[in-house]
Amino acid sequence: MKNERWFDLGPIKKLKKHKLQHIIAGDVLIALVYKNGEFSATSGECNHAKGPLGKGHMEGDYIVCPWHGWQYHRKTGHAKPPNYAACLPRHSVKTKGAHLFVNLRPQNRRAYFPHPPHPLARKVMRRPGPIRIAGISTTPMNKVLKRYSTSEHLLETALNHARSKLKAETKLIKLRDLRFNHCGGFYSIDEKACTWPCTFSQFDEKDTLSEVYEALVFWADVILIATPIRWGSASSLYYKMAERLNCIENQIMVYNKRLIKDKVAAFIVTGGQDNVQAVAGQMMTFFSQLGFFFPREPFMGHSRGWAAEDMNNNVEYVKASSELRVEAKELVERAISMSRSLLGKRHKIA
Repeated sequence: MKNERWFDLGPIKKLKKHKLQHIIAGDVLIALVYKNGEFSATSGECNHAKGPLGKGHMEGDYIVCPWHGWQYHRKTGHAKPPNYAACLPRHSVKTKGAHLFVNLRPQNRRAYFPHPPHPLARKVMRRPGPIRIAGISTTPMNKVLKRYSTSEHLLETALNHARSKLKAETKLIKLRDLRFNHCGGFYSIDEKACTWPCTFSQFDEKDTLSEVYEALVFWADVILIATPIRWGSASSLYYKMAERLNCIENQIMVYNKRLIKDKVAAFIVTGGQDNVQAVAGQMMTFFSQLGFFFPREPFMGHSRGWAAEDMNNNVEYVKASSELRVEAKELVERAISMSRSLLGKRHKIA
């Protein structure tokens, strides 16, 4: 037939040695399966993010994508229920002598699972209005046995000042109140496997880190990150969040697409241990890679030092310190001033 394009895949004896293979047949990627004494072929590109299906593995009759685990039937090409409507192009195979051939003209068109675009996939645009500040508290805390947090106290002081005196819009996000997955490390498989929106945000309805993505990418002009010092480092929740923010930075590296534009970041670091500068330095390095700018004196910190093993006194000191409250207010003032300079005349600011 005129519309057939048969391609020689090679000796059948050799091809039988592998259950699943990734094959580049001319200009077509093929996932070739050998099971129960027969060959079957589908497109080698996953519907989700074009992952190389032939480099995955088999679970029963399903090809499992090595990037994010999507599954497709080896013969029909249909995705595993409940995503059955999604379907890969299927390719006919035939034997001729001792060789296997595949028809590069697929039997069917690729079909996608019908769903609306993810909210985070929309165009990034700043809405007119006042300066908006998102505060993110990264302090871990038992929800039942609540305690006082020095970093969160100073963060709330800064947000209250920005809202009441500087007429900014503010919101406070407490990471401990969110339920979100650890980073899946998809970048370690392939840089294009780290997607925007994050794969977990797309497919896990219980993952609530979208609240942070919404704030950083779409809503806020300024972000204030507050963390306690834990063994000389930022909190474990901070690092859990930071790993999931790699999908923002990865858009720059892979697609030259910048999700963070004209935004300011500043930091509050407190604890019973030293290392304020090192913690703030790591945070500044990371957020600069995402695309944030920093005001003059971009962080404030407090520590009673390594030898002062008296956290009860530390808490009381922070509670009573008017100097630290003033410093928190001045930090947010500098951040807002920087934000106004960046936004300039290109945006309507109340």
